[in-house]
Amino acid sequence: MAEATHPTAATPQKGLDVAKLIGQFAPLLFLIALVIFFTLQNERFLSPLNVFNILRQVSITGVIALGMTFVILTGGIDLSVGSVLAISGMVAAIIFKGTNQNTLSLDTGQAIGLGLGTAALGALVVGTLVGLIQGLVVTRLGIPAFVVTLGGLTIWRGATLILSNGGPISGFTEDYRFWGQGIIELPFLTPERGLPIGIPIPVIIFLGFALLSHIVLRYTQYGRHIDAVGGNPEAARLSGLNVQLLTISVYVIVGFFSGLAGFMLSARLNSSEAVAGMGYELTVIAAVVIGGTSLFGGEGGISG
Repeated sequence: MAEATHPTAATPQKGLDVAKLIGQFAPLLFLIALVIFFTLQNERFLSPLNVFNILRQVSITGVIALGMTFVILTGGIDLSVGSVLAISGMVAAIIFKGTNQNTLSLDTGQAIGLGLGTAALGALVVGTLVGLIQGLVVTRLGIPAFVVTLGGLTIWRGATLILSNGGPISGFTEDYRFWGQGIIELPFLTPERGLPIGIPIPVIIFLGFALLSHIVLRYTQYGRHIDAVGGNPEAARLSGLNVQLLTISVYVIVGFFSGLAGFMLSARLNSSEAVAGMGYELTVIAAVVIGGTSLFGGEGGISG
């Protein structure tokens, strides 16, 4: 009598797991390869001064990328972030520098006397309002985010040119510049070229908001709802989620971060001008996607 045969369980395809791991860590491996290459070209590349300078520069892009992550997770996109950065930085500069008459006129000139806090708040409010406007247009009028924010790219850049009369505003005080140029000195590092070594303030700001954003997306109900909208908006709506409100909220968030970046950039450059942030939109989107967030939405996060 023939013995009964039992089907054997399929063995896991380890090759697929390896391929997935390689794909997941490919950006990190590529970054390590670049660091090794540039270090071999110039031994000063990995000096503390140069490393902190690089981190200072990329932290502003990183701040906007935090907000863009929220948007892309919902399956949306924002092409206006560079222009929002510019108009936010310009508003902060106008509030801080103002006019010769110390009035609230939008002409450029000398100190307006409203203080650093008001200038920073102005940048954040402008960025947030722009995000709210664009989010409302996307959801209420049903216009694709690509079209809305592509139009915003031109509109907000033009508004910045009008506000600035086409010229830069520069010459901020030390307390203003601190938010873009300041450092927390590390006494155990030897100064280079007569300059103290420390963690740049923009890097600290970026890391703080990155941690907060990670917690929100990974551990809160709001973060899970964002993933649900990006994964399947219709299913999210049928399950009782307010998809329109969630969509508006992510554009408000990216607007807030763009406003913050505008203030930080003006402080770092000691100047605010209408051409600030040109091309940032593609750099930011690339940073988000390379960091592990899917352009199709529903997958990814701050840590990839």
